[in-house]
Amino acid sequence: MMEKQFNGSQSLALITEMIQRAKKEAAGDGSFQLLLWGWVISLCNFAHYFLTKSGFEMPFVVWLAVIPATIWSFVHEWRVRRVARVKTHLNDFLAQLWLAVFVSMIITLSFMNVLDFHHNPVILGLAGVGVFSTGAMIRENSVKIGGVVLFFGSITCFLLPVNEQYLAAGIAMILGYLIPGYLLKSKFKKSV
Repeated sequence: MMEKQFNGSQSLALITEMIQRAKKEAAGDGSFQLLLWGWVISLCNFAHYFLTKSGFEMPFVVWLAVIPATIWSFVHEWRVRRVARVKTHLNDFLAQLWLAVFVSMIITLSFMNVLDFHHNPVILGLAGVGVFSTGAMIRENSVKIGGVVLFFGSITCFLLPVNEQYLAAGIAMILGYLIPGYLLKSKFKKSV
C-alpha cells in the first residue's frame, strides 16, 4: 500500500484544517455545556432566592435539578467524544479542566456549613476559571469575557448577605454562561 506524499504547503493545509475542525467541535460542544449549565444554575439560583423570600422552609430542594443535569451533561459528553472524527489534546484538556472544576465545586458544596453558606462566591470563582480558560483555549473572546463576568459576580456575592447571593449568582450565570453560550452556538452554526 502506497502512502500519499505531501509537499510542505499541502501538509500545512492539512494540519490547519484538522486544527480548525477540532476547534469547531470543541466550541460547538462548549456551547451545549454553557447553555445547559447556564439555564439550570441560573434557574435554581432564582428559584432559591424567590422561595426564600416567600418564606418557603426548604428552598434548597430546587437544587435537586442539578442531578439530572449532571447525568445529561456526562451522557452528552460521552456521546460527543465517542463519535468525534478528530480527537485532540484540546478536547482532552478541556474535559480534564472541567472535571477538575466540577470536583472543586463538589468539595466546596460539601463544606458549605464551614463557609457559613457563603459558597456562591467560591462556586462563581471556580466557574469563572473554567469559562475563562475555555475561552482562551478555543480563542473565543465572548467566552473569556463570560469568565470575567463570573469573577465580578464572585466579588459581588462576597459583599452580599447569603440570600441575596442567589439573585446575584443567577444574574452572573445569565451574563457569564448563557450569553457567551448563545454567541458561541451562533458562531458554530455559521461555521459548519
